[in-house]
Amino acid sequence: MKYVIILPDGAADERVPELDGRTPLQVARIPQMDWVSQHGQIGRIVTVPEGFIPATDVATLSLFGYEPAKYYTGRAPLEAAAQGLSVGPDDIIFRCNFVTVLDGKMADFTAGHIAQAESDALIGDLNDLFGTEGLAFHTGISYRNLMIAAGVAGPSLRCAPPHDIPNQPVADHRPQGEGAERVQTIMKRAAEMIADHEVNRARRADGRDPVSGIWLWGQGRPTTLPTLRERFGCSCAVITGVDIIRGIAVSMGADVIEVPGATGYIDTNYAGKGAAAIKALEEYDVVVAHIEAPDEAGHLGDPKEKVLALERVDEHIVGPLLAALRGYDEWRILVAPDHPTPVTTKAHSSVPPPWAFAGTGIEAGEPRAFDEREAEAAGLMIEPGHTLIEQFIG
Repeated sequence: MKYVIILPDGAADERVPELDGRTPLQVARIPQMDWVSQHGQIGRIVTVPEGFIPATDVATLSLFGYEPAKYYTGRAPLEAAAQGLSVGPDDIIFRCNFVTVLDGKMADFTAGHIAQAESDALIGDLNDLFGTEGLAFHTGISYRNLMIAAGVAGPSLRCAPPHDIPNQPVADHRPQGEGAERVQTIMKRAAEMIADHEVNRARRADGRDPVSGIWLWGQGRPTTLPTLRERFGCSCAVITGVDIIRGIAVSMGADVIEVPGATGYIDTNYAGKGAAAIKALEEYDVVVAHIEAPDEAGHLGDPKEKVLALERVDEHIVGPLLAALRGYDEWRILVAPDHPTPVTTKAHSSVPPPWAFAGTGIEAGEPRAFDEREAEAAGLMIEPGHTLIEQFIG
């Protein structure tokens, strides 16, 4: 049996005034995703259990069959696994965003999708600044970086994800709990160093907003996941452009296939991902294609760009993979956004998103389009969400 899992990150949404009261999934031309829901089953899934912050880490763990309450320790440890970083028993790993704060509000949690060269330069100087204090900064992709700290915080520390506070006063969302004062001091000193950094001098000369500083969040210690091979006897390959999915893939024993031009943004190489996934089917039992673009469009508050992202996923990834799967004797395909990222709020939501699967041995239900309304009308709710994978593969 061949299995394909398509993860259009943040694809689910709410009704958007600019789209005549419809959602991007309802507006987008997505005949291939519609084929899956019309020839198989469609429903909704609780990917973010009560008490968890809605985010890709928790939601994707659920989709891959890992109960967050048992396996989730934080976002940063999963991204550290993607980079192969080793940490000490007392170390805590933080996600470290470069951000832009204007008039005291979170204007951009990506610092304008900071260029890699700018990010690398700032990370290098942060290591010079804090290197003797038990802190180590590691570059990721663009604004997505990491900080490893020895004995900085306790289990009660709470840090707000910067993408969930767009245009909100940052003073209302400072770290709280055990170790908060130390974390805030690190952020303050970093901001002072970055303020007149050569990166910012160049940005101001170009008329761009400056990098205000760093935002630390998503902290935790590493965790161990049982592999998909141990659970289902399946080999697995994952295609993605972001470290959080790479980290989950590595942690669950999957191989990560890198695709040139897979940026983790709206300009990603859709066709390249589709082609790589088709090639991977020749070797692996389970192939996962993750696409960050719908989520990024949601954070931008751009409904038209989100519609375009969904149509590109459908045309360049879902369609070619469906065609390739039909060449195998037995196969199944699952399309499942991890969570909604409404363009009206620009932040993640814990509202259960739609899912649909079809293929060998899956009885077709009532034909429905792949969107939020049709998924709700189908009346099939998967709760807890980590059990869906057992229905799909098990």
